[in-house]
Formats: sequence, C-alpha cells, structure tokens
Amino acid sequence: MRFAKKRLRATASTAVAVAMGAAALTALPATASAATDGLSVQYRTSATGASADQAEPWFKVKNTGGTTVQLANVKIRYYFKADSASATYRFACSWAVKGCANVTGTFGTLANPTATADRYLEIGFNSGAGSLAPGADTGDMQLRFYQSTWAPLNQSDDYSFGASQTSYGDWSKVTAQLAGTTVWGQAPAGNDPTNPPTDPPTDPPAGGATLFDDFNYSAYNDPKVSAHGWSVRSTSGGPGVSGATWAPDKVTFATTSGNSVMNLETSTAGTGESTKQTEIVTNARKFKNGTYAARVKFSDAPKYGPDGDHLVQTFFTINDLTAPMADDYSEYDFEYLPNGGWGEPANILYTTSWETYQADPWVAVNQHTEGRQSYNGWHDLVLTIDNSTIKYYIDGQLFGTHDAAYLPERPMSINFNQWLIDLVGQTSTTARAYDEQVDYVLHVKDQVLTPAQVAAKVTAYRSAGTTFEDTVPSS
Repeated sequence: MRFAKKRLRATASTAVAVAMGAAALTALPATASAATDGLSVQYRTSATGASADQAEPWFKVKNTGGTTVQLANVKIRYYFKADSASATYRFACSWAVKGCANVTGTFGTLANPTATADRYLEIGFNSGAGSLAPGADTGDMQLRFYQSTWAPLNQSDDYSFGASQTSYGDWSKVTAQLAGTTVWGQAPAGNDPTNPPTDPPTDPPAGGATLFDDFNYSAYNDPKVSAHGWSVRSTSGGPGVSGATWAPDKVTFATTSGNSVMNLETSTAGTGESTKQTEIVTNARKFKNGTYAARVKFSDAPKYGPDGDHLVQTFFTINDLTAPMADDYSEYDFEYLPNGGWGEPANILYTTSWETYQADPWVAVNQHTEGRQSYNGWHDLVLTIDNSTIKYYIDGQLFGTHDAAYLPERPMSINFNQWLIDLVGQTSTTARAYDEQVDYVLHVKDQVLTPAQVAAKVTAYRSAGTTFEDTVPSS
C-alpha cells in the first residue's frame, strides 16, 4: 500500500474485537436447511439472565462423519437480535481446549431479519486448531461477546440463546458449515448461511461500466500502460523498508499458458539501500461500489536466494487520508504474508476493510478476516461492495464478510504492490528476490457479481480477443 504500512497490522494481528456498524441489510441467498451429516454442535450458556453484561455462548463441535475434518473448514453461527440499530459488538474467547489463539469471531447482519435475529456471531478456526478425527470433538470453547459500550444485553429475544441450557447438549439453533456447506442446525427463516449460492447464475448481468485489463504489455514503459490509466511507481516513501526504492523496471510482462501476465519482483540483499519494491496503481480514483476481481499468484519461496523475508503481496483499492481519523477514508485489502510478519510467525492472508486511522498516536478503525495457511500459487480474488456489506472471496469461496460501517464514502484507485515490512525475518546479506504475478484485473461498477459471473465475464473478454476495456466514468 501507498501509506506507511506499520499502521495496519497494529490491530489486525492482535485484535479479537470487531466493530459492527449500523448496517442496511445484506442480501444473501435463501436455501433449504442442510442435512445434519458431518458435524454436530453442543451448546451451553454461562450467562443465563434475560439481561446480562455479556452473552456467553460455549460450544463443542463434534465430527459425526466418517472422515477427518480440518477445523479451518468449519464455521459456526450464533444468531441474535441487536439491542439497537447502531449497536456494535466485540468478541472474546475466555478459554478453549484448542487454544483461544486458534478461534476467531466475526459479526454479520442477516438478509432477512426476524423477531429474534438480525445479526450473527460467526466462529471460525485457523490452521493451528488442527483436525477432528471421526467421533472426536473440540472440547470446551468458552466464548463471549458484549456491546462495545458495555451496555447490558437483552438476551431474551435472541434466537440462539437458551436460558435453561446450563450444561452441554445438542443445539439446533446454531448452524455449522463444513467447507461452505451447512451440515448442522436451522438458521432463522430465510437466512441459511451457505455461501456462495449453491446454484449461482453464470451469465454476467448485462451492461455495467467496466474496467478489464489482461496486462498485455511489452514493458513497464510501454506507452499503452499509461494510456490505459496505470502508473508504475518510482516515487520514494512507504510502505516498506526504510531506504528502499520503488523500481519500475522490476514490473515486467510475459506470456504464460497463452495468457499475458504481469510480474512484480521485489529484491533485497539485506539492507534498505539494496531493497527494490514494486507497485502499479491506477492514476484515477474512480472506483467505488461494485465488483473487484483479479487472478494473482502468490509465492511462498524466493525465485533465488535465501528465504524468510517478511514480504507482503497485495491486491487492494484505496483513497487518500485527508486528515487523521477522517471519516471519508476507504481501503480494502487482500494481503498475503508468505513468511509472516506483524507479529505472525508463519504464512497468513488478511482481508481488511478500513474506515479510518490516525498515525500518531496510533488509532485504527477496521475489520479484518485472516487465514493462517499457505496460499502459494494462483488464486482468484473477488471483492464486492454494495450499499450494505463488503465481501471477500478466494477461489469461489466466501472468505470474509465485513460490515456497513466500513463502506466507502469516496472513489478509490486500484493497486497491486509487493514490499518488505522489515529485514528481521531474514538477516542475510545474500541477494534474493520474490515474485508476485497478476493475470488480469476486473472492476464492474455498481454490480455485485458472483465468482462464477466474474469467471464468465473474463472468459467472454478473452474469447472476443479483448485485452483491455475501460468504460468506467471519471468521478
């Protein structure tokens, strides 16, 4: 990103708090309740009162199937009624057999609110939680959530709350998903959590102002690069290692498997002066609501030299911070750290939606989702923004849903960059270099496309021999 990135992960690597704003309702597909094969969920509450300082839903998840289940593929949803339209909530884990560091909690809004539910808490797991053999369960997960103001909660009208459930028992008023398919429980009417849709349309909607670029260029200084609205960065400044330069000649283009591909190379020999980072950005800030998509190849290992640098490989959209804590700032990131960094010991992928920040003293307002696993190789990345929600998809699967409080107020640019957080991950002075590759980028203004529709639209461009189109009007 273009700003001093040390600000970003100050919250994203440590916060379990997720702020939730007053949200218009998110449109999700309604599907029938799934069968109960594969998983079961037991629930108890440690806060039984109709009113409480915090809700305390405790869970055990059991593998009722015949094969081992990776917990990173499991999601649980607990449904509740917000205490007011503007209420914001925070999640915490008091204790878990699998370790609180391996349990995540995020909040979302329901497509079809009912008398007992308009929000949900989604519990997930990172790779450190491991797996469940057939018949095994997670053991205790002692979880809680509360209003960010610490105002009392009214639990009596919450769909998933059971005041009499003071010992563990099967509880069908929470849902569990396994690899995106609902396998346990019954959601409030019209709100089955299956994502993406089980039968999404594959034909893209007609019309819609669009940017499509297949990155069919000869070099960074090909006149078509600037003519098509891109700037390959050569200016100094953050993010990244102090003293590093942004090297436009390290942005190159080639043909791979019949498709033109852009390559961003970042290299270092262990000093700021030897570090060369790469970025390409649209000159115009004219992108806001709609669909953003790119096919990106992340790399876990350098193409030469010793491994271990704290590298960031990205696809994001952003505008400028006009003043500290300005409420019209917007930023939406895919960021992959193949060797960790920002306090993380190993590979991790973040999606982060930003409302605003202040650099000094550090204050950040954002929401993030993280995946602690390797994302080495090619991935289809899709971001959608409408008037109520922000969604991130990876390879067709919903990765994160972020709230209306983080919607953009002003148009943004589209960016790709690759840079080093610091030089402490690998202290060698031996030269090394890393690649991030990009196959295409797509933006469709004011239309939310499914991942299948994105793929169909890209295929249509390529079948027609179209390598570039930009019909998105200037802001």
